[in-house]
Amino acid sequence: MARKKKQDNLPSYDQFMIPLLQGLKELGGSGTIEELNEKVYALLNLTDDVLEIPHSENDSRSETEYRLAWTRTYLKKAGILENSSRGIWTLSDNDLDPNEINPDEIVKLVRENTRKAISKERKPINPKLRNEEVEDEIEDLMDWKEELMYALLKIEPSAFERLCQRLLRESGFVQVEVTGKSGDGGIDGKGIVRINGFLSFHVFFQSKRYKGSVGSGDIRDFRGAMQGRADKGLFITTGNFTREAIKEATRDGAPPIDLIDGDQLCDKLKEFNLGVKTTLIEEVSIETDWFEKV
Repeated sequence: MARKKKQDNLPSYDQFMIPLLQGLKELGGSGTIEELNEKVYALLNLTDDVLEIPHSENDSRSETEYRLAWTRTYLKKAGILENSSRGIWTLSDNDLDPNEINPDEIVKLVRENTRKAISKERKPINPKLRNEEVEDEIEDLMDWKEELMYALLKIEPSAFERLCQRLLRESGFVQVEVTGKSGDGGIDGKGIVRINGFLSFHVFFQSKRYKGSVGSGDIRDFRGAMQGRADKGLFITTGNFTREAIKEATRDGAPPIDLIDGDQLCDKLKEFNLGVKTTLIEEVSIETDWFEKV
């Protein structure tokens, strides 16, 4: 990788490839990033201490989550994984045997294809591009989240609440209000989500502009404040959630709370073009065979 590895005791992105594919197979060939990550954590018996190692100051992801993002990127570029606009990752071939995958060959293939793409765009062509340069080109696909997170962490808490309000409206919520009452257990707003125009649920949300990890205590406090007043809860943060917080949010017999961490928040802002602009590059190719059939 272009960046220096910060934790040598953690698996590298290529070492995560086979466990990730095994986890995806166990999920039936498709899954969200959260489901995939949890499968990998279980398969490799990664401890909470390891999983909570931060990647960087301006990135809400842990080092493990960051490396798994690299893993997915390489597997996608190799044609082994696909992902939808709704964040669902799938196997390109459900009959794939993860044990037959050679991570070194995947890395070699992706680097070579990326090297060709760089050479095609630059003049004069340099056939001896360094691996570091190729890695930087791939990493550019992921750096936008760090830049976005840096921007989010600079805005005022009230502005972040308004951003969450806008995001919920774009997602189909109605009657979204920012309350922000102090001493209200962290409840920052409320809204109503309708399902297929028939069912509706009253949702309270909490928005936490935060660098660190949200713990189970925060989830319990939020649930206590919303209990009896809403059907569901939604906790949005620029940081991440500890594994205990995730378990607490889905605890049996308790009102459910959905969690949106910094990584998912970035994806949602990109999906709805809220402060994130995606530019498509047009590529023109000539089909000479077509002219021969005119």
